[in-house]
Amino acid sequence: MKKTSLIKKLEVYKKEFDEISKSIIQPNIISDEKKYKILLNKYKKLEKIVSIYEKYKKKLVFLKEINFILENDSDTEMRELALTEKHKVLSNLSSIEKESYNLLFSSKKESEYQIDSEDHRNAVILELRSGTGGDEACLFVEDILRMYTMYFKKSGWKYKILHVQKGGTKGYKEVILDINGEKGVYGNLKFESGVHRVQRIPKTESQGRVHTSAITVAVFPRVKDIEVNINLSDIKKDTFRSSGSGGQHVNKTESAVRLTHIPSKITVECQEERSQHKNFEKAISVLRSRIYQREKEKRLKKISTKRKSLVSTGDRSVKIRTYNYPKNRVTDHRIHKSIYNFSEFMNGNIQQMIDMLKFFEKK
Repeated sequence: MKKTSLIKKLEVYKKEFDEISKSIIQPNIISDEKKYKILLNKYKKLEKIVSIYEKYKKKLVFLKEINFILENDSDTEMRELALTEKHKVLSNLSSIEKESYNLLFSSKKESEYQIDSEDHRNAVILELRSGTGGDEACLFVEDILRMYTMYFKKSGWKYKILHVQKGGTKGYKEVILDINGEKGVYGNLKFESGVHRVQRIPKTESQGRVHTSAITVAVFPRVKDIEVNINLSDIKKDTFRSSGSGGQHVNKTESAVRLTHIPSKITVECQEERSQHKNFEKAISVLRSRIYQREKEKRLKKISTKRKSLVSTGDRSVKIRTYNYPKNRVTDHRIHKSIYNFSEFMNGNIQQMIDMLKFFEKK
């Protein structure tokens, strides 16, 4: 979210705070014990937000002064000093923003945020696929896979890889995972669906040019068989030899399974288990989730004009995030928010971004 948008939101709370400040000193309010307590509680909560608002405004004014020096001052020493101060201010602003989002987000009752009735689901299917960029995109799938698995561990969630297709030289063309955790796994991961773009200098680039590659991420709630009834006569089953892990076993038996749902033409592969039966069960689970998601997207498209949502119809062709390695920056384009702790983000510390997405979806 742009800084001006956050300021506007904080200004609304500041205005409410000023009004309550005037009200609670009025004799008719003081004499009404019940009303006075209600207003006093609001006053105390808003006081924290207003304090952050004042601090945030001062930092923005200071940043404006620094930018003026950088743009107009020809003194090298002064510019270097201003640049050092700018980095400090940007870091301070990021911390204040995080504090603001946490405070504003926690100040609302959870019931006010149940826009997506599926946010509570504790099991999801997550799919990563390489897009434009060839081998570099496959490498980025591997990087994002690492980022997510570290996030799962920090969140106390369990995950299992259902399917892997390796890239031409390194990395992965496709990875499918099954994630389980406590309530709200889907409510956190649903924002990850879309195109993730990376800008960096590939190791094979001799002239130091920055290349842009992209991968797609898809997140589906894992659904039960009673929610999506699949007629087995509508499924075409193919078996083949696994190309994944398994040692000599992969060359001897056709344990890998490919399922095609004829009515929807959705195809699913699973090859991570030694048993064809287990691969079939997992493939059915993924197929069921994809069919469910497709029907859900159809429903959302019908009501998309009535519903303001960051996830909208779940269109996975939309570019949602850019990972810029040279500038040490991760930017989410839906809320125009950048995070500069790049290494921490890639090490699984993505909850701050998810919390901001949650907050601005419901505002």
